[in-house]
Amino acid sequence: MKSVVYARTGDPSVLQLVDREVLDPAPGEVRVRVVVSGVNPTDWKSRSGPGAGAPQPASEVTPNQDGSGVVDAVGEGVEHVAVGDRVWLFLAQHQRPTGTAQEYTTVPAERVVKLPAGAGFDVGASLGVPAMTAHRALTVAEDGPDRLQPGALDGKIVLVSGGAGAVGHAAIQLAVWAGATVITTISGPEKATLAQAAGAHHVVNYRTEDAAAAIAAIAPDGVDLVVEVSIAGNADLDAAVVRNRGSVAMYANDGGDSATLPILPNMVKNVRYQFVLLYTVGGPALAAAAEDITRAVEAGALPVGEEHGLPLHRYPLADTAAAHQAVEDGAVGKVLIDVASA
Repeated sequence: MKSVVYARTGDPSVLQLVDREVLDPAPGEVRVRVVVSGVNPTDWKSRSGPGAGAPQPASEVTPNQDGSGVVDAVGEGVEHVAVGDRVWLFLAQHQRPTGTAQEYTTVPAERVVKLPAGAGFDVGASLGVPAMTAHRALTVAEDGPDRLQPGALDGKIVLVSGGAGAVGHAAIQLAVWAGATVITTISGPEKATLAQAAGAHHVVNYRTEDAAAAIAAIAPDGVDLVVEVSIAGNADLDAAVVRNRGSVAMYANDGGDSATLPILPNMVKNVRYQFVLLYTVGGPALAAAAEDITRAVEAGALPVGEEHGLPLHRYPLADTAAAHQAVEDGAVGKVLIDVASA
């Protein structure tokens, strides 16, 4: 089979297209014929490592955590999927050397989820890290739900920072599906159009407006939850607009690795700050997210494509290095790798 690998960390040039043997699934594993592989910032960061040539956990790594395809074989003890099932994958390469940038990948069964009828492989490959991160961010509030479904966020106001990004896009869609009123901040008119296409009810341009005043006009009692991509840049804004006993869920370090929080405004409001990293949330949280996201997909709540607020950028498997570079360069939308025909 064709597989993309890297034998040392570094820039995208370390990625090489090679021929490798198709592996049989061990007990508790599933082999999937990959149709589409999704690329996330976590993928290029893992490939880059702490520095060029830094040690890696295996002599050879195939990147990419997310993807979609068709079950090709199942190991002993696997019952929830069968050969021929269309599926989406998450954390395929977590603590393993083989991700989805290859024609066949073998994954622990709990990371393989049936793709609802009618949902395309592009949708499946766009879930994983973005949608599951968004799910976690939307379910950590002290006064909020721990699961998402229609009505779960009725009456809640959610502020999504950076609504044109992949996680922000999924957060908007999931919050709207669950009944929330969604405000999002963006940096320009093109991103505003994308956020609105995703379903955001209110869009605030933080470069041309007083964001705190604009959000306060929409939510005079404050927002219930902030899904935050850049606490370093938005700490003061979040403290100003969050309501009493509200929460700020931080899933990225855009803008820097450290932040200064204004103590008194947060203390007066009893604000909760929650860090979110998918790799360490634990099995129950991942399983809950997979179930809720699949129901949202089944309901048609997580479409992709520019008309739905998430432009798709496509690359063939042989150009995986270019796909990684596009994500590293900040491509707006979702970068997908076409591995095989459906």
